[in-house]
Order: sequence, then C-alpha cells, then structure tokens
Amino acid sequence: MLANLNIIDLAVVDALDLNLEQGMSVLTGETGAGKSILLTALGLALGDRADSGYVRPNCKRAEVNIEFELADAPQALQWLLDKELDDDQQCLIRRTISDDGRSKAYINNRPVNLQTLQELSRLLVEIHGQHAHLTLQDNEEQRRLLDDFANNQTLLEQLNSSYQNWKQAHKELQHLIKTSSEQTEREELLRYQLEELQQLDLDEYDFQAIADEHHKLANLGKILSVGQQQLDVLYDNDQHSVAEMLGHCLHGIQELSQYAHELTEISSLLTEAEIQVSEAAQQLRRFLENQQADPQQFAYLEQQIAVIQSLSRKHKTAPEALPQLAAQLAAELNNLSHSSERIESLSVDSQRFLADYQALSQQLSQRRQQAAAELQQRISATIKELGMPHGEFLVNVTPAYHSEPQRNGQDGIDFLVTTNPGLPAKPLGKVASGGELSRISLAIQVTTSPDKTTPTMIFDEVDSGIGGGIAEIVGQKLRSLSKNRQVLCVTHLPQVAAQANQHLFVAKNQKASITSSTVRRLSDEERVNEIARMLGGITITENTLAHAKEMLENGNVQI
Repeated sequence: MLANLNIIDLAVVDALDLNLEQGMSVLTGETGAGKSILLTALGLALGDRADSGYVRPNCKRAEVNIEFELADAPQALQWLLDKELDDDQQCLIRRTISDDGRSKAYINNRPVNLQTLQELSRLLVEIHGQHAHLTLQDNEEQRRLLDDFANNQTLLEQLNSSYQNWKQAHKELQHLIKTSSEQTEREELLRYQLEELQQLDLDEYDFQAIADEHHKLANLGKILSVGQQQLDVLYDNDQHSVAEMLGHCLHGIQELSQYAHELTEISSLLTEAEIQVSEAAQQLRRFLENQQADPQQFAYLEQQIAVIQSLSRKHKTAPEALPQLAAQLAAELNNLSHSSERIESLSVDSQRFLADYQALSQQLSQRRQQAAAELQQRISATIKELGMPHGEFLVNVTPAYHSEPQRNGQDGIDFLVTTNPGLPAKPLGKVASGGELSRISLAIQVTTSPDKTTPTMIFDEVDSGIGGGIAEIVGQKLRSLSKNRQVLCVTHLPQVAAQANQHLFVAKNQKASITSSTVRRLSDEERVNEIARMLGGITITENTLAHAKEMLENGNVQI
C-alpha cells in the first residue's frame, strides 16, 4: 500500500509529508484548495510526463517521494526482484523536476527511466479519474475490462503470440508470392551483373594496387630521368657528388680532431652520413636498373581501370565496394533460387500458426461469453443500488469472423445499457445522461476492482453528478473496496467522506504574494466540522453539526 507521500516545491505545495493508512482515505477541501495537485504529484512519481511548469516559482527544482509497503503487493515485489531493484519489503520512488524541464526518476535510490517506472507503477496503483466514463465508451477499454474480469491474461498472451507468428510468416509468404512472378527476369539480370563483376577477378581484386601500378607506369619516363639525375648528385659525379663532398669534409674534420677531441663525435656523425648516402645511392641504382617499360601491362591496366570505372558508375558505388556488391548480388540470386522451397515452408508454417490462433481464439471467445454473463449481472445489480432501479447493463460478445486473424481475438465487445423499461439497450454514450454515466462508470469500476491485484486504488471525484442517498451508497461501495486494499478518494460529497477511515483536509494559504496548499489529517472533532461544511449553508448551525455527527456515526466511525 501507499504509506507516505512527500512533496517539495511542487506547484502550490512548498513542503508536504503525508502518512497514509490502510482502508479508505478521503481528501476534501474547498474548490481550488489544491486537491488535484496531490494527484498530480502521485502521477509524476508514477511516471507521468513532466515539465518546468510544475516547479514552484523561485525554486530550482521540485521533488516527489512516495513510499510503498509491499506486503500486499507480491507482483510488485517479484518485479523488483527480477529487475534487481528490491529493498526488503519496501519500495521508495523519487522523482525530481528541474526548472529547465529535465527530470530524473529513482526506485530504491537507483536511477531508472520512465518506462521502467511506469511498469512498476501499474503493479502498485490504479487511478480512476472523474472522466473515466469517457474512456469506458472505447471498445478496446471495454475489451480490456472484460478480459481482466475473466482472468484471460495468460490466454491472451498465447493468442497474441500465435497472431504475431502468423503475421510474420504470412507477410513474408505474400512478399515471396508477389515477387515470384518477376523472379525469372530478376535472376537473369543478377547473373548478367555478376558475370560483369567477375571479369575483375574479384578474389585478387585490389583497386588501389591497380591504380598505383597504372600511375607508376604512366610516369615511368620521368621516374628514370629524374632518378638518374639524383643518382649523379648523390654518388656518380666524381667532382661534385654528395658522397665526394662528404668524403672531403670527413677527412678535414678527422685531421682537426687530433687537436680538438670535441670534434670526434662530429666525425662519427659524418661517417654515418657517408654510409647512409652510399646505401641510398645503391638502392636507387638497383631500383632504376629494374624499371622497364611494359606497354602490354600498361594497356592491360588502362583497360581494367576503364572497366572498373564503368561498373562503378553503372552500379552507383565506389570502385573499392564492387566486391561487396558482388557478394550481395550473389546472396540475392541464391535466395531467389531457393524461394520456391521457402514459399512451401512458409505456407506450412502460416497454416500451423493460423490453426493455433483459431483454436485459441475460439477458447477465448467462450471464456468471454461466460464472463460477460456474470459481469453484466453484477454491474446491473450495482446500477440498481446506485439509484437506477430499471437500469440493465449488457456485455455483448459478438464473434466477428475476419478474413485474417486480429490482435486480441476476433470478438466484437460492446457495453450496452438501458435506463428505462421497454427501451432497447444502446451504447453507453447514446443512452445515459452525464450523472447516469458517472454512476454506471462507478458501478463498472466497483464491480471489476475486486478481481484486480493492485493494492492501492485512487478515485478522483468519480462521484461527480451524484447526490443524496445515492451518494451514501457510493461511499459504502468505496468503503467495501477498502476491506482488502487501500482506497484514496477525492470527493466533494459529505456522504462519501463520512465513510472514510482517514480524513485528509486540503487548505490553501496566502503568504505575501505566494499561494501554498497544505494537507493535514483531521481529528474526530474536526471531521464533524468538515462534514458540516460540506453539507452546505453559509452558517453552520447546531443542526448541521448534529447531522454531520450522525452521518459519521452511521459510517461506523467513532466520534
């Protein structure tokens, strides 16, 4: 259950530390006091999107901390264990929002992303808003509610797995069948393109080496001419070669070194230089002697480069990438050559997945029809208790045999209602008024909630449009839900508030130019005064107070 809510610098709340208890808790206060910000804070902590507008003015960041006890949430505890985020039987969630709009989330002091936080939140808290009846008019939401009531989750997972397998096999099969008519032409084109590329001797293909050799042969005359000139400069010119001048210089330094020993190192360097020049000259001579013009090789390279450049332009790829292109074309040709075998294999797989899907779909449809009969009976009974004596709720499960499998089965699921005798049942939004929709919505939520494992349920003014004796029944229904889970309810109705085990009061305070909201638990005497305020009237009389006390006593609350 939700044990503690701590808020720092969020919107109109500067600081709040609120302990919550098991059972039913209500939040009341004047309109605009800030009740909604508490639900906003919970939503942010549970993974809602955030922006800088939530940060209290003149503050650097907002922070929300919530603490859960997991004794009544085994699925959440197992989830934490699987994710290695567990911390005994507790769960601490922290969400921070900076004034630049950035936010961070933590579970048990370990940073997590919003998706991870939302996964955990669904196992801990379920929130029903005052406009829940709008969501209930959506067929997909109606299907989800029925499947949850029927405990169809495992069967749904199996069915959707078969659906996904069939969809993937069917898609590939249709693609191969569609392309098979063009297969012959494509195979011929691929073979022609591969033959063109294979003339390049792809096993030994090295475009850079070919280009380098071609460039060298194209400039061979210059290489021989300039090379011989440099060989003369280095060694062959007896009068002015580098080797000759180094020899004279070395001889002179060696004579001087007998007078100045400091010149010995210079003499050694010149000796090394003389050796290096001699070796360079010898290598250059051998290189020049080995260079011979080869017109045939040059012509062959010219032809190869022309072919390479032509293929490169044709296939719109770099010359270096031609071997990779050939490999891709060969792979495609191989796939086409075996496509008939693949078509046969996929056809068998597709039929098998389809048979699995149809069997599971039929089983799911039967379970839905059985659950629908029980669900509509329960909701109809609850609607009557909520002041609609002639109300009848129907859950229609209509097998819709589509030409192809559909996700979540092939049933059409519709929630229908009639509020007056003799009139046919129609979809929710077409037959009920706003107040009736609120009561029907609440009846659905109350009826389906006992089958859920979520330990904490929050109701945000789901009792809007309801009053009088019906409001008291609503309060009793919400309290009955709290027998095996925690229920937190935001309400304006004294009949609902009187049923709570814990009463929290939200008040707005004005200090200078800054508004803030506070929340505190009411004492027994304060509860009487708050219920009296909610009953209405400019002046709270003794009769009003007596009425409030009586309501609390009838709600089994000791005063």
